[in-house]
Amino acid sequence: MWISDISIRRPVLATVMSILLILFGVVSLSFLSVREYPDIDPPVISVVTVYPGASAEIIESTVTERLEDELIGIEGIRSMNSVSREGASSIIIEFELERNVDTAAQDVRDRVSRARGNLPNDIEEPIISKQDTDASAIMWLSLYGKNYSPLQITDYADRYITDQLQTVDGVGQVIIGGEREYAMRLWLDPRKMTSRQISAQDVEKALTGENVEIPSGRIESTNREFTVRTLGELKTPDQFNRLIIKRQNGNPVYLSDIGRAAIGPRDDRSLVRFNGQPAVGLGIVKQSKANALDVAKAVKNKLVQIRGQLPPGLMMDTAFDSSVFIQRSIDEVVESLFVAFGLVVLVIFLFLRNARATFIPAISIPISLVATFALMYFLGYTINTITLLGMTLTIGLVVDDTIVVLENIYRRIEMGESPLEAAFKGTREIGFAIIATTAVLVAVFLPIIFMGGTLGRILKEFAVVVAGSVLISGFVSLSLTPMLCARLLKHEAGQRRRNLIGNLLEGFQRMLNEAASRFERTLRGLMNRKIWVFGVISALVVVCGGMYVLLPREFLPVEDQSNIMTFITAPEGSTLAYTDKAVRKAEAVFSRTPEVNRMFSVIALSAEGPGQVNSGMMFVNLVPQEERSRKQQHIVRLHKRPPDGCRQGASGHV
Repeated sequence: MWISDISIRRPVLATVMSILLILFGVVSLSFLSVREYPDIDPPVISVVTVYPGASAEIIESTVTERLEDELIGIEGIRSMNSVSREGASSIIIEFELERNVDTAAQDVRDRVSRARGNLPNDIEEPIISKQDTDASAIMWLSLYGKNYSPLQITDYADRYITDQLQTVDGVGQVIIGGEREYAMRLWLDPRKMTSRQISAQDVEKALTGENVEIPSGRIESTNREFTVRTLGELKTPDQFNRLIIKRQNGNPVYLSDIGRAAIGPRDDRSLVRFNGQPAVGLGIVKQSKANALDVAKAVKNKLVQIRGQLPPGLMMDTAFDSSVFIQRSIDEVVESLFVAFGLVVLVIFLFLRNARATFIPAISIPISLVATFALMYFLGYTINTITLLGMTLTIGLVVDDTIVVLENIYRRIEMGESPLEAAFKGTREIGFAIIATTAVLVAVFLPIIFMGGTLGRILKEFAVVVAGSVLISGFVSLSLTPMLCARLLKHEAGQRRRNLIGNLLEGFQRMLNEAASRFERTLRGLMNRKIWVFGVISALVVVCGGMYVLLPREFLPVEDQSNIMTFITAPEGSTLAYTDKAVRKAEAVFSRTPEVNRMFSVIALSAEGPGQVNSGMMFVNLVPQEERSRKQQHIVRLHKRPPDGCRQGASGHV
């Protein structure tokens, strides 16, 4: 084997190659993104068309159906769902996993442009957008205070907090949930308007014509020049109240004659509460390639600085943090990885009973694992529970090649050959067997990358990580391992030094010899009872098959995330107050639950107007599992007593 021969003759070359593998792996590890699972979300494109004032029936016949007829012919559509409501049409198109989301979005835009001529002229331009999971918030921060109104909280968040959060590395966007922007609201009295024969269109026309600030040019003289401003924009409620709506019989009709102007929120169709107190939510959206854990950590560090700048009475807390569970999952898998590595090294030492021989596989295993990070980086993979699970499994595979080479070289050394000669001959003798073993393992895992569907997307990264680690371990076992064997191993003649460790190893060896003798006697006895052995094996196969049929099936294992997401959907046409009342009932149940740590509620109405589906959503964070004495008994009460007229659902694991 020329690889092993060169490595043995050129130990520096073998060492440098291994160092390069580690270097590439460590550098790639610093660039890898972290997430809970691989990217298994299908490409989804939404088409939203707003048609102000149109009923659901008109939306269905003039907008939705015409768009569907044009969009249905796009290649790779998995499903297409549409909802026609008063004032708006929404079409959700889900494509096959293999479809590129950017190409799919472009195809949808082309088809919508083609259908635009058949749509009503009064509609707003259709909005076509990609539903990217990376565009959802990984954290929600709540800003609240007893002595502050939602208007004041929103104004402070917009002025002082969002800019600071957007400067954090990895943050792509900051969403303000439940914001109440300052606006001038006009309250009209229908009876007064009727008596003066004034309609809402007259008020709108007056606002459009009078509440403007237009460029007025400049005044030039011999030596100076002045810019002229026309102060036509209304600022205060008093100015709006003095707005002339119409002239009747030469007398002006002011806004104050038919109503009043007052400062209020631009949009009052949403509410946010944190632990029952009115609040404003700040959603942290990470950049597409950013590390979720690093972004969350940086935001938390920034949050400490922001808290020191808040005015008295205003507080800021973390309402929802998805990175906590991701970090715990990654930590558990990493812990399992180190435990597996330690157990493998311990088993090798117990069986080889040689510290020098144990050192060689203890070096080759980390090289194979760390170098796999470079492969993951070049393939665009992420660090997640699936890839780390593959590495944990790989520990038992990558050590095989090194153990086979090590054992064969050590055997020849015990036969009297020098370590250098044993390394040459032993590796040549076993080299093709190592290549064959590596090829077999790769052949087992690599075909998984051709699986389709969501399961194939999950297992693809797992298979590539395992196959890549095995390939790297095969290279290491034929290069670094024989070089280290030639330099480190030696024949240990004579009696071992008697000490505590030596006595323990000798006792372990005697136990193994006794176990081997008993196994040999048992095997010889079973060879004479072939029919009985065949019957037992057949019965075991039948029992295992029956257990496989009876075992419950699920896509992913249930895990305790210490979070519950509750959705409450109110009847169509419900007001904000009605939906809020239903959510408060749910909050009351959760507040009586001792295991609840914090609650973050969002109540939102559709922006298109009445007749829409109104809903409330609650993020309920529980204390860690080890601190909980009761689990789901309190949550069951909530499902037994849903609020009147509302539908309720919950997701998450307790």
